[in-house]
Amino acid sequence: MTNLLINKYNVAGPRYTSYPTVPYWDDASFTVQKWESGLKRSFKESNESEGISLYLHLPFCESLCTFCGCNKRITTRHEVESPYIKYILKEWQLYVDVLGSKPFIRELHLGGGTPTFFSPKNLESLINGIFSIADKAENHEFSFEGHPNNTTKAHLETLYNLGFRRVSFGVQDYNETVQKAIHRIQPFENVKRVTEQAREVGYTSVSHDIIFGLPFQTEDHVAETIRKTKELMPDRLAFYSYAHVPWIKGNGQRGFKDSDLPSAESKRKQYELGKAELAACGFVEIGMDHFALKTDSLYKATETKALHRNFMGYTASKTQMMIGLGVSSISDSWYGFAQNEKKLEDYYKRLDADEIPVFKGHILLEEDLIIRRHILNLMCHFQTSWTETSNNFKELPDVLLQLQELEDDGLIKIEESSIRVTEAGKPYVRNVCMAFDLLLQRKQPESQLFSMTV
Repeated sequence: MTNLLINKYNVAGPRYTSYPTVPYWDDASFTVQKWESGLKRSFKESNESEGISLYLHLPFCESLCTFCGCNKRITTRHEVESPYIKYILKEWQLYVDVLGSKPFIRELHLGGGTPTFFSPKNLESLINGIFSIADKAENHEFSFEGHPNNTTKAHLETLYNLGFRRVSFGVQDYNETVQKAIHRIQPFENVKRVTEQAREVGYTSVSHDIIFGLPFQTEDHVAETIRKTKELMPDRLAFYSYAHVPWIKGNGQRGFKDSDLPSAESKRKQYELGKAELAACGFVEIGMDHFALKTDSLYKATETKALHRNFMGYTASKTQMMIGLGVSSISDSWYGFAQNEKKLEDYYKRLDADEIPVFKGHILLEEDLIIRRHILNLMCHFQTSWTETSNNFKELPDVLLQLQELEDDGLIKIEESSIRVTEAGKPYVRNVCMAFDLLLQRKQPESQLFSMTV
């Protein structure tokens, strides 16, 4: 990357875990009835052939990390665990009633919040409750996010015995000054302990999350974090830019001043340094911000073109349908999106009324589905094409015109019926997707909704 290109393309833009992006959902025409209709259609098309994905949002954390943009509830009262599990299982039962038959679960992910806030016994009750009315699909992949400070060997063993083989640990940065700024104090020894324990138990994929662009962070800090990461050699890594959106997340990202954040030039150096160091020790860039060893299922998915992206991030296999359970979770039927109530009290109230706790969503039009396929191709494979008539759309010439400047800068290659993101263009893949984003092109947001693209 060069300063010239960064200054040119470092604009606010979506991360494209979905299309349309959440701010552009047509909530006015959305109804739960339409959502359920699309859900049943998708389930009928895909359940037996590929299974479904299930995301469980476990929102509780004992302390607030000031870099975090997730929906969470800060508490040290662990008596909240059992009631939350009861409600999440009730929501699951309501969905299974709508679907009409037992789902085959291909992917299951526990996210948060802090899933390891919950005791091993309660996590076991949760997963057993899920599978009391569902079956495991063949070649299933179950994963969870663990906090290095509170993940115990009992957590790892309990979830392993329930079929989990992948675990992700949030590292962020090992420097003490940075950790204090983001209120996430965790020594290297804790990460080392849980990584080694996971491998002893039998997990086949251990992942670490590393962030650049954090307050007070320097290139030396990133280099030291990656040096320590090399000692542990996780199977995959997320190495991504801190998304500073305090105007959306409120006090959660106000634990430091804007002036404490690295400059754009420093962020560029942090990224390039990190990427080079990761490549030197065998990590291959997979999609946007993700790296994997060639032995990991995420790398193998890129080789077979099976890599997929949804609200859980990058996954090693595609499922047409993903149901999100828990407060604020987002579900995806392919034909529509639906988000649960964001406040815990509202989530409980809706379930007490025997209602699926959705409060907004979007039903995809034919145009949405076409653009969604292009953006998914770009995010997962760094290329897309319109050789098939079903992938053509009337605004395509305008999109290609917008992309011309990126080609002139060597970031993409435009062919007769396809485009390909170059190696130099990979950090700018969000900018490429923005050219395809017809809703964004038609109406730019009045205020900043998204983090910066670079």
